[in-house]
Amino acid sequence: MSDLAKLPVTVITGFLGSGKTTLVRQLMLDPQGRRLAVIVNEFGDVGVDGEILKSCAIPECPAENILELANGCICCTVADDFIPTIEALMALDPRPDHILIETSGLALPKPLLKAFDWPDIRSRITVDGVIALADTEAVAAGRFAPDVAAVDAQRLADDNLDHDTPLSEVFEDQIACADIILLTKPDLAGPEGVARARAMIAAKAPHPISMVEVAEGLIDPRIILGLNAAAEDDMDARPSHHDGADEHEHDDFDSIVVDVPELADPENLVQAIEKLAQAHNLLRVKGYAAVRGKAMRLLVQAVGARVRHQYDRPWKPDETRAGRLVVIAEHDNINVQVIRAALDAAAQPVVAG
Repeated sequence: MSDLAKLPVTVITGFLGSGKTTLVRQLMLDPQGRRLAVIVNEFGDVGVDGEILKSCAIPECPAENILELANGCICCTVADDFIPTIEALMALDPRPDHILIETSGLALPKPLLKAFDWPDIRSRITVDGVIALADTEAVAAGRFAPDVAAVDAQRLADDNLDHDTPLSEVFEDQIACADIILLTKPDLAGPEGVARARAMIAAKAPHPISMVEVAEGLIDPRIILGLNAAAEDDMDARPSHHDGADEHEHDDFDSIVVDVPELADPENLVQAIEKLAQAHNLLRVKGYAAVRGKAMRLLVQAVGARVRHQYDRPWKPDETRAGRLVVIAEHDNINVQVIRAALDAAAQPVVAG
């Protein structure tokens, strides 16, 4: 079977809050005649991203073509989760023309590419391309690591120290594995920030790579779909910090799920998340909440202390009007009691004193 007959798969990777789900939604809305299927790999126990995508399913990408894997990194559960999910999508009638995989923001892409070498699927699918999203404003500010300059200085001064923090390793592995980099939210970074982010990514990339600015996920699908990269056959050109390791670990990060009571005022929740992010270096908060007197569900997305929220859909008759948030941070920064108390307090009305 030739590569042209294989089902193409596009891997969409990127750090936390870089805009992967927004991009996938836009591709679903403008598939350029392709029948799409989507695999969403969540980090945590609540499938927020998968639910968002299913809510905007269309005939070219119906809800049954959108599958979630929330039991851990798919490259760590190949036999139990990844292979059966791929086979289930390939068995659909009609069969998808193209599969999109939205990885967890904490995923290392190269181990996932190695999964495509499994005999059960290698002859039937190919990695059309790896697309890495980078939050332009965050990269320009160096927030993909706690302090990039300090880490580099320590590395040069002492060979016995780890050369990278976990966050920078994730970022650099995503860049090194990519065929195209999408610079998201360029409007927040401004021209100088975009130029700085381009220079920083170019310095980290192992070879020259195309970078495209993308706002709100809007991009011509022809730019990122149909690359025919056959990335599974091009592993040596995609170096990783973890090359030679038998496995990779996600123990540097942790997540908790917090049930949030009905809110009196959404701004209380926004302020609570901002304060928690600043005090405890939270990486990501995502989920939904209920607001008293509002028939619509409140969708909440936060990257660090930057919080966005909007009403996304009406509550269903059989749903409990209560919120759930996934909180992700580096392992040492997850203080469950403090986080739960702060978010629970956000549901209480403010009493004038």
